[in-house]
Amino acid sequence: MGILCAGTTDIGLVRKQNQDSILVEQDNKLFVVADGMGGHKGGEVASQIAVQEISKFFRNEKNSEPQEGLIEAISNANSTIYTTSQADESLNGMGTTVVSLLFRGSQVFIGNVGDSRAYLINKDNIYQLTNDHSLVNEKLKLGLYTREQAEKDPNKNVLARSCGIASDVSVDIFNYQVKKNDFFILCSDGLSGLIDDQLILQNVKEHISLDRPVEQIALEALNQKLIQLAKDNGGHDNISVISVLAY
Repeated sequence: MGILCAGTTDIGLVRKQNQDSILVEQDNKLFVVADGMGGHKGGEVASQIAVQEISKFFRNEKNSEPQEGLIEAISNANSTIYTTSQADESLNGMGTTVVSLLFRGSQVFIGNVGDSRAYLINKDNIYQLTNDHSLVNEKLKLGLYTREQAEKDPNKNVLARSCGIASDVSVDIFNYQVKKNDFFILCSDGLSGLIDDQLILQNVKEHISLDRPVEQIALEALNQKLIQLAKDNGGHDNISVISVLAY
């Protein structure tokens, strides 16, 4: 199965630094978005460690079982972030989200910690493949309030789980049987928090025509358009997008 991909990260309109990091490894069919948090430089350091550790694991363990490999790679990243923060007071409390795609054969494996998201777009539908590890989502699952009320929650960006805050972390793992022309998007909440799912779907359909060959420039244009839409809606956070087409 072939893979076409493009990754873009942007500082947004408000933040003074970009604490997001992305990993796009077409040769290894590995993609990661990490949204860092903590201190003057902590978030940037945490997200960079995450993508570096995950990349290093799969470079060194090419024959690892994909599901267990993703758990180990993200757990290694968590441990490295945590020990680094404990050794440097200026980095204490740093952490990061991690969402990743790993394609092996005809399957894709998704690893997730935090509220960065993986989406699947198939024909005219968009599906969120990951669960947000946020306090708002926990309240939603408990039925404490509606999605409309959740949007107005002042604590909607507070995470219930992230990489690097504690010595251990629980990693969500999903797998999916990939079909030709399946389209995947990884993004930080700088995008998903400002653009609803249907607008993402609409723009994918406008930029990607699956009835003829797709070029990488089309994926790059899609990423830029989605980022611009997030900026048009305030752009108050860093914005990262990775688009992946299976063909």
